[in-house]
Amino acid sequence: MQIRLCLRRAQQRFVADTSNFLTNVIGNFILALIISSIFYNLPANTQTFYSRGALLFFAILMNAFASSLEILQIYEQRPIVEKHRRMALYHPFSDAIASVICDLPGKVAASLAFNLVLYFMTNLRRTPGAFFTFYLFSFLCILVMSMIFRTIGATSRTISQAMAPSSVILLALVIFTGFSIPVRDMLGWSRWINYINPIGYAFETLMLNEFAGREFPCANFIPTGPGYDNVAATSRVCSTAGAVFGSNVVEGTAYLATAYDYVDSHRWRNFGILWAFIIFFASTYLLATEFVSASKSKGEVLVFRRGHVPGQERRGAACRASDVETGSNRTKTDIEMEPVKREDTVANIQRQVATFHWEDVVYDIKIKGQPRRLLDHVDGWVRPGTLTALMGASGAGKTTLLDTLANRVTMGVVTGRMLVDGHERDSSFQRNTGYVQQQDLHLNTSTVREALMFSARLRQAHSIPDAEKAAYVEEVIHLLEMEKYADAVVGVPGEGLNVEQRKRLTIGVELVAKPGLLLFLDEPTSGLDSQTAWSICALLRKLANNGQAILCTIHQPSAILFQSFDRLLLLQKGGQTVYYGDIGENSRVLTSYFERQGADQCPSEANPAEWMLSVIGAAPGAVAKRDYGQAWRESEELQAVKAELARMRENPKDSAPDVNGEAHAEYAAPFGVQLYYVTFRFFQQLYRTPSYIYSKLFLVGASNLLIGFSFFKAENTLQGLQDQMYSVFMGLTVFGNLVNQIMPHFVTHRALYEVRERPSKAYSWYVFMMSNLIGELPWNTLAGMVLFFTWYYPIGLYRNAEWTHAVTERGGLMFLLVWEFMLYTSTFAHMLIAGVDSDVTGGSIASLLFSLTFLFCGVLAGPSGPNAFPRFWIFMYRLSPFTYLVDSMVSVGVANAPRALLRHRGAPLRAAERADVRAVPRAVPRVEPRADLQSECDGGLPVLRDHEHEFVLGGHQCELRAPLAQFWVLVGVYFV
Repeated sequence: MQIRLCLRRAQQRFVADTSNFLTNVIGNFILALIISSIFYNLPANTQTFYSRGALLFFAILMNAFASSLEILQIYEQRPIVEKHRRMALYHPFSDAIASVICDLPGKVAASLAFNLVLYFMTNLRRTPGAFFTFYLFSFLCILVMSMIFRTIGATSRTISQAMAPSSVILLALVIFTGFSIPVRDMLGWSRWINYINPIGYAFETLMLNEFAGREFPCANFIPTGPGYDNVAATSRVCSTAGAVFGSNVVEGTAYLATAYDYVDSHRWRNFGILWAFIIFFASTYLLATEFVSASKSKGEVLVFRRGHVPGQERRGAACRASDVETGSNRTKTDIEMEPVKREDTVANIQRQVATFHWEDVVYDIKIKGQPRRLLDHVDGWVRPGTLTALMGASGAGKTTLLDTLANRVTMGVVTGRMLVDGHERDSSFQRNTGYVQQQDLHLNTSTVREALMFSARLRQAHSIPDAEKAAYVEEVIHLLEMEKYADAVVGVPGEGLNVEQRKRLTIGVELVAKPGLLLFLDEPTSGLDSQTAWSICALLRKLANNGQAILCTIHQPSAILFQSFDRLLLLQKGGQTVYYGDIGENSRVLTSYFERQGADQCPSEANPAEWMLSVIGAAPGAVAKRDYGQAWRESEELQAVKAELARMRENPKDSAPDVNGEAHAEYAAPFGVQLYYVTFRFFQQLYRTPSYIYSKLFLVGASNLLIGFSFFKAENTLQGLQDQMYSVFMGLTVFGNLVNQIMPHFVTHRALYEVRERPSKAYSWYVFMMSNLIGELPWNTLAGMVLFFTWYYPIGLYRNAEWTHAVTERGGLMFLLVWEFMLYTSTFAHMLIAGVDSDVTGGSIASLLFSLTFLFCGVLAGPSGPNAFPRFWIFMYRLSPFTYLVDSMVSVGVANAPRALLRHRGAPLRAAERADVRAVPRAVPRVEPRADLQSECDGGLPVLRDHEHEFVLGGHQCELRAPLAQFWVLVGVYFV
């Protein structure tokens, strides 16, 4: 019953949102087209042995990692499942079983979209049995990896715990699949990884399915060339592993046995092993969902910086112990919560002297091509020392009017007059007003005092000394009664500051900016209990009494809260004004107006705010007796408002002279000051997020240690040189995980910047972009050092430099290339996420682009030679930064190696085309190459001795240009 109900719910979720399904299927189809075009219509000869192996390797990896995002899916659903388990609705494994079953149709569709296109476009084995075997094992690989990903997600308590180890595990599965390191060449200590690698068993079966039982015509013989055409068949052999003397064909079974140690009898053995993996990991997944719970919230407990705990907190335990001994019920908290007079503090807060007034404000937008009016000829003003309430039904345009008046709307057409003491608003208007958002958005790693100081330093005039700004921050802290938690870390909602403390901090951030005009607040009491709401309204009343001009939206306040306000602007549906004017004592001015317009008399015991909303039909179930918007337009009160607005417009006040030009500047702080403080805050935020730093260093260090010791001290043999090249190639696989780590931090900072800091003109958008890149630079440098030492020395690339007496120089150049790779990762991540809303979407795009740059970097297929991809894709080879990175790193690592294994003219042979000396029987007579055909290959790599340094430096320059180009693309994308 539980599984059936959970399955029905899962089906409803799938039908309600098919975007992920369609994106997955379409993305797989496009990726299959791209991969297939690279290996299009491979001829059935020995020249394509390497290409067929590379194709099957990439195909099995794409199938295996198709379910990698299921970890994120588990954590999206986990809070709901945990809640339902606490309510005893169902067992978590019931939902897990339903999720697995419901995901099967999507997996089938996505795998068909990928494997059908790839199999037939690339001319893999054209028999029905071979195709269905290929699809069967590809789909089994999808299932087993899905269970592995789900197990990893279910056994961890946080998503960070799941992502970092899973990245290293997946890298191990890729390295020990059997392609980059053949089974016979795996080091003894690591051979066991291949035994427990489900991808390895699937890859072996696909290779057997493609090669076993087939004969392939030989494309290259040894010896070959002019002068060897008449050599007897018994004196030459095919230059491919598994060749037999005197034969013009190579048996696929012999090739697999010689090159990979694959045996045809393992095919259906692997089928049983894969099913065993599926059953095992499915069982562990179901058990983990039942017995492993997610990390629980620590609650709203104040967390202080080390060494900044207030004295009363340190003495709290002693005070409570003393109360127990004396029998006192009066705690220290009770004593501290007693009312404290703060009139002296209020007197020191910035006073406002200007009147902000607006007339005939109209706001029109287009929705689905149709015009819609959100605000309809709204009038009003806010004077210093008054607290004005903005009320109306849901959807009446309260927040819209607030955003329009604050100059924060970014779309549509706004008309009307919005003036300050009779003068038009200038570029400094936004930074001279305070806007308290409904959502209390703050940087979770900052303390309360640091958040206030950041706002004061960037939004107060630059000419004000920093000490004076700090003193003003202390005044605001004292005014808002935040001394107890001034050095507390903000935290995230549910941990750290509670709701009231966050709201006070939000108000404080605007107050410390010394807004010279007015303060906007968007529903500051929304979601608060009655006591907290009263506390916030009392604070607003206190600020208004001190000369602050405040315009505040509020939703159905109590009668006591409503009496805190001086004036009211009431809107009805369509953004039309219903009333604007004084509220009066006991709301008599307001109620008498509506009574004159035909409303029933307000009962003495009624809440005037609720009665008023009921009269105009804004309360649930209420119906208005007449159109009160039309009544307002015909009223004498509107005529009086119009007359007062005309008087203020026609008699503007003289503004104070701007001596140093700061008063009307768009930003209070100059560019250098903005960049310094924003970068410092970002660096501080990363430093206080050790999980991010540790996961980055762990990912880089563990991954490259695994790579380094998997290819440990690779020799300059045929296989050894290929291992050194693949060590560079595999090192690039950390790119995707590093990008996914960066994106969430950018999204967090962008939300804070776009919601509050950009509209308030705290700092410019290009400072925001530059600070993110600069803040990442030290940690990317540290990660680059870890990557270099854990990869360069275990592989033994430094030994190739000993022969040229350039160990230090080549090691330094290699570190520079590694460092540039880390820079490229950072700029690439920021470039992508700047143009999309969520990190999940950015991660999907990054995976696609990474796959393309990975494919076209020249390792799996090159621009020339027998394994060249179609000429159409040559532009991708040149565009891919990995092309220059791999070329440069391989050249620095192995150029001028002491042994030249092959001698030939022109472009070097690829790894799969080089003669494997172990495949040549000893009975072959030795044939010396002719002297005029010799051209040294420098260890079998395409680096000519006379042009080595020019080539490496050219690749270095191209790789350095990539981060710079991505920075300007990043700036352009975010600007758009």
